[in-house]
Amino acid sequence: MRDGQLQRLGDGDGPGVSHLDAADGEERFRSAIRSSLNNARLDWQRRFRQASSETAAIKAAAIGASGIEAGSRLQTRGGALLAAELELPEDRCLATGDERTALRGAFPDQAGIVLISGTGMIVVGRDANGREHRCGGWGWRLDGAGSAFDIGQQALQLSVKMADGRAADGPLRQWLWNALGCQSAADLKALVVSPGHGIADQAKLAPLVDKAAAAGDAAALTILNRSAAALAEATAATAKELDLNTPSLSARGGALEHLPVFHQLVQATVIDLLPGSRWHSASGDACDGALACALDRSGLRPR
Repeated sequence: MRDGQLQRLGDGDGPGVSHLDAADGEERFRSAIRSSLNNARLDWQRRFRQASSETAAIKAAAIGASGIEAGSRLQTRGGALLAAELELPEDRCLATGDERTALRGAFPDQAGIVLISGTGMIVVGRDANGREHRCGGWGWRLDGAGSAFDIGQQALQLSVKMADGRAADGPLRQWLWNALGCQSAADLKALVVSPGHGIADQAKLAPLVDKAAAAGDAAALTILNRSAAALAEATAATAKELDLNTPSLSARGGALEHLPVFHQLVQATVIDLLPGSRWHSASGDACDGALACALDRSGLRPR
């Protein structure tokens, strides 16, 4: 911290995490902390020409990770793992959902709603009094509508209907099957149950659907409209719970950032449901939000 402002010393990437209750969830969580921290220290040493034996003292830490619900036992467990890995008191550590750090980064001290659509989806908001509400994002088995996975899943479901005559065939089916290396619906059926095929593989199909919609494919546009409506409905429900009649909104996640047709549909549908709402160009990301949360725990924030 310098002159009352946060200063980023180093950035470090690490491996992905999984739900803490997954078979290797705890080890993946701890491995991500270790790798990210070590890489951030190396980056700090490079940027500021510090000796390799020098380290920056850690006063507090916060992490945003998928699947950690605020107020849940997993949040307590994640905080304890973070504290143990960094050898810090537990009251100096916070583990929370990555949607909460995204919200804090986008709206540090004001009311607003963040729409996140990547592989999965979630909407989270805060009112002027600090009360928060999340909507959606309960995992692909229960609640994936509005995500890149949802777009890809709908497209694959349509492709098998095209293949057996329940829907008119079109170029979208061939684009999807070529991307997956499939020649038939039977190939596709075998692929989606294979151990190496996951939800991320179906999410990667979303750009093909967006491309088809941009080219005038009516079936692709229907899929995007359905997914956009689901994300907009979650946004409207969040606004209602928080009594935000004309909320500030921020879009996050790969689907909203890289699928132009989908993004436009989401914006239009949200405005239909929440007239007077405003899209906010926030500069802070989830990392900025995590840093702010860590500063809250550090005791260093200026009063």
